[in-house]
Amino acid sequence: MKDKLQLMIPGPTPVPESVLLAMARHPIGHRSGEFQAIVKRTTEQLQWLHQTKGNVLVLAGSGTAAMEAGIINVLSKGDRVICGDNGKFGERWVKVAKAYGLDVQVISAEWGQPLDPEAFRAALEADTGKQIKAVIITHSETSTGVLNDLETINRHVKAHGEALIVVDAVTSIGATSVPVDAWGLDVVASGSQKGYMMPPGLGFVAMGERAWKAHEHSDLPKFYLNLGPYRKTAAKDSNPFTPAVNLYFALETALEIMQKEGLEAIFARHSRQQRATQAAMQAIGLPLYAAPGHGSPSITAVAPEGLDAEAVRKVVKNRYDILLAGGQDHLKGKVFRIGHLGFVCDRDILTAVAAIEGALVELGRPPAQPGAGVAAAAAVLQS
Repeated sequence: MKDKLQLMIPGPTPVPESVLLAMARHPIGHRSGEFQAIVKRTTEQLQWLHQTKGNVLVLAGSGTAAMEAGIINVLSKGDRVICGDNGKFGERWVKVAKAYGLDVQVISAEWGQPLDPEAFRAALEADTGKQIKAVIITHSETSTGVLNDLETINRHVKAHGEALIVVDAVTSIGATSVPVDAWGLDVVASGSQKGYMMPPGLGFVAMGERAWKAHEHSDLPKFYLNLGPYRKTAAKDSNPFTPAVNLYFALETALEIMQKEGLEAIFARHSRQQRATQAAMQAIGLPLYAAPGHGSPSITAVAPEGLDAEAVRKVVKNRYDILLAGGQDHLKGKVFRIGHLGFVCDRDILTAVAAIEGALVELGRPPAQPGAGVAAAAAVLQS
């Protein structure tokens, strides 16, 4: 049915109608007092979401742009860094760091497994000369549905005393608590098309004081992604370059919706929907891909044994107009991923579960107990 597609992927995520309507406003001058008032308001809202009193800078770009900006603004050529790699995005930050000539030590884990905080502790404690300048990790590894233990890894980084922590929080901000100030996180990057409930186009970088001190000595090449001018103009409720004006309208509206719901309620909703999705998949006999106890509140990866995951996705999309995410790289055809991030309600979870059950019937692999997935999800959602 035309215009009925339901997004159940980790991004772009569904967008509230009020946010879409906000984008339909006529653009205004980005140097006007009216726009400066919006910048001031959204800055305060972003600080609320990040649980920080520090800078949260807005770029016209994706989450990858925000992460690249975070890396190149606090490091210098030849700096030694540790990159955590347990999925597609951890792999990406290794490539970005190497592209800028950094000396990269990789701490890896199999896809589907969490990064081991003890491996970071050992590597950092062995660095008695304090040569490690940064630890770069993905909090919620979107490709596998794994949530890494950021809090514990960050404690080991802080014990080192010299290294900064640079965090890809693209699918964790707005889904689980990332208390920037309480944890002393140095650089946290995210993107608008995820938990922010907006279309793609804005990247966000939260920067702490230790990161700004490192910025003073950073010699990696940068111009548009040089965060110094962003910080200077943000203090005047402005931007160094032409901003995405209409996306700012959307940002203000989306963050107003989030503030009305409240941080704790948002986190509780994502946790509840994650548990409901996991329970549903297990009830219909579909194994979860992420290691037990380490699933992301944003996305659940499912590994249907003996069944082509792409075939499941195809039926769910063509018959039920619901888009699930596929597996990436070597996981293509082996997993499908169910997004429960951002503007997703309990009804969406039940609908997606029912559609997956229907797809299994069509593919000749019906659940042993019809409706078991929906029943399991409903039980969690009502608890």
